[in-house]
Amino acid sequence: MGHYGQMRILVVEDEPLLADAVAKWLRGDAHAVDVVGDGGAALERRGVNDYDVVVLDRDLPVTHGDDVCRDLVARDGATRILMLTAAAEIDDRVTGLALGADDYLPKPFAFPELSARVTALGRRSRAATPPILQRAGVRLDPHRREVFRDGRYVPLSRKEFAVLAELLRADGAVVSAEQLLEKAWDEHTDPFTNAVRMTILKLRRKLGEPQVVLTDPGVGYRIP
Repeated sequence: MGHYGQMRILVVEDEPLLADAVAKWLRGDAHAVDVVGDGGAALERRGVNDYDVVVLDRDLPVTHGDDVCRDLVARDGATRILMLTAAAEIDDRVTGLALGADDYLPKPFAFPELSARVTALGRRSRAATPPILQRAGVRLDPHRREVFRDGRYVPLSRKEFAVLAELLRADGAVVSAEQLLEKAWDEHTDPFTNAVRMTILKLRRKLGEPQVVLTDPGVGYRIP
């Protein structure tokens, strides 16, 4: 499918098999995905991390999805909410949207439709991104998930693609390793890991000479 760009997504679903399947599918679209199984954990996680989209099961135990939705909307209007529910009645959908959910997907659903709806919400959660990102001879197409360096196609892994996209979006500004970790990896990644450094090294090798990804020691990375 086409890719609008990498997002940070929170999946709130109390059925472990479905939660894992949704997370795996969305990670396949190169998104960073965190998963929780109840409403309380969702609100706690939202207090720590910024999310572009929350995929929220309405029928949660303990703290109902409606209450979670209300709370998320009250504390942050920028995060988009896709509500999942086993109820397909129109009244249920209207109620969910009235609470502040941005979209509604009844179970069972097709994963490609889930991707399409999450991508559409992602467009609304952030400032418009140029369809094609270009800088220093590097051309990145988020939709086709293609990268070219001076006209040469460059095959990249999902993480390399996500990191390069963030560097290009910065438009010459320095991006810290912490920012890259937040955008391209999920929260289970150790912040002291060398994952960012290793990904940058592989990215440089694939993009070739002269180097376009520069290091500002102790600050981060940039494409001048």
